[in-house]
Amino acid sequence: MIGLLQRVSRAQVSVDGQVRAKIGAGLLVLAAVERGDAGAQARRLAGRIANYRVFPDAEGRMNLNLKQTEGELLLVPQFTLAADTRKGTRPSFSRAAPADEGRRLFERLVAECRAQGVSVETGVYGANMDVELVNSGPVTLLLQARAES
Repeated sequence: MIGLLQRVSRAQVSVDGQVRAKIGAGLLVLAAVERGDAGAQARRLAGRIANYRVFPDAEGRMNLNLKQTEGELLLVPQFTLAADTRKGTRPSFSRAAPADEGRRLFERLVAECRAQGVSVETGVYGANMDVELVNSGPVTLLLQARAES
C-alpha cells in the first residue's frame, strides 16, 4: 500500500463540481492499493499516517504528528500511484489491486485511521475527482507499507 502524504493548510475534493470532502490544517494522503496488499498493510499505513512527525514543534523542527496537532486527514484513493513507469512512455497498472479489492482495502485504511483517533474525510473511490490543496512547507513524503514489510 502506498500513501503520498502532503502537509496542508487546507484541501478539498470535488466530484462533478460538488465539494465532497474538505479539511483545514492537516494531511492530504493520496493512497494506492497494490496487488498482494491485505489488512496488515492498511493497519501499518494508518499507523504511519497518524504518527508520522511532519508538523513543527516550538523550535520549528518536524517533531509533531497529526494526532498531537489535532489536524485533519483527507484520504483520497489514487490507483495511479501503483503505476510501473520504469520503461516506455505509458504507465502500466499491473501492480495496482483489482478495483473491488482496492475499494475494500481503501475502506479498511479509512477505518484504521479512524481507529487511530484521527478525524478523516475521504475522496470517492473510482470517481474522477478534482483535488485542491495548499501544501504547507511544502512537505510531501512517500510512505509505503509493502506486503513483505
